[in-house]
Amino acid sequence: MERSLTMEVVRVTEAAAIASAKWMGRGLKEEADDAATTAMRALFDTIPMHGTVVIGEGEMDEAPMLYIGEELGLRNGGPQVDIAVDPLEGTNIVAKGTNGAMTVLAIADRGNLLNAPDMYMEKLAVGPEAAGKVSITASVTENLHAVAEAKNKDISDVVAILLDRPRHQHIVDEIRAAGARIKFIQDGDVSAAIVTAFDETGIDIMFGTGGAPEGVISAVALKCLGGDFQARLVPEDEEQAQRCERMGIDVNQIFYLDDLVKGDDAIFAATAVTDSELMKGVQYKGSYCLTNSLVMRAKTGTVRFIEGRHNIDKKPRYVK
Repeated sequence: MERSLTMEVVRVTEAAAIASAKWMGRGLKEEADDAATTAMRALFDTIPMHGTVVIGEGEMDEAPMLYIGEELGLRNGGPQVDIAVDPLEGTNIVAKGTNGAMTVLAIADRGNLLNAPDMYMEKLAVGPEAAGKVSITASVTENLHAVAEAKNKDISDVVAILLDRPRHQHIVDEIRAAGARIKFIQDGDVSAAIVTAFDETGIDIMFGTGGAPEGVISAVALKCLGGDFQARLVPEDEEQAQRCERMGIDVNQIFYLDDLVKGDDAIFAATAVTDSELMKGVQYKGSYCLTNSLVMRAKTGTVRFIEGRHNIDKKPRYVK
């Protein structure tokens, strides 16, 4: 995969963030997602690559899609890549004007990203210090102690992050019983996985169940960061179990990082739409706006934070 794609793909997430940020706090999540999707698709088709979407917007969002199988890029002989995309991670966040929304994508060489079905996935994420020292087959308590030991912390100083959902109550109870602390989020578990790899966030481990497509995108990010991500699918009914079978996926399989993202190279890019632990959201300043993005490459381990200043008058297609 060509190094130049690292900077090309961040232009895509920037465009999507600028477009969707105009809808912040307006209570219209589908409109925000449509704006991000439209901008992302337009910018993708300026990149010298032949990309195929293997993970697109899920049916759970009931929003316009960059659909699985869609071909993107100039398709003029450039590198052939898989694309995993969430044009707007946190549609509800933008609609409500709260923190943590971002535009997200990941790419890898063709055939290297798991084509995850649109269903729930149990997830476990940690940063580099605890990589290889936790297991999704272990108990919550065992993993908390493993992280505490790896990071030379008291268990009372360990912070777990997870979605605030009734289905996670048993995890919450066990975390509290172990003496660790919790940071709840309302939406957006890709960002929750990423922050475990940055000490300045104070987050040590992510638990919980969320969308499987977002799990693959998170795995790309953790691979770039030297962290660890493990998962297993959670079909909710027989129809979903049969869908896995048709796709050749064993519902009992534990997916490790190299199962989700094969090979030694992948690129992750995200641009903040609203403020988060790592980045400031889009800020409009009259005729221009500011963006903050994160772009990473697994092969080199390079992590870049990029601040962009964009002249809106010269980029009218970014904003409806």
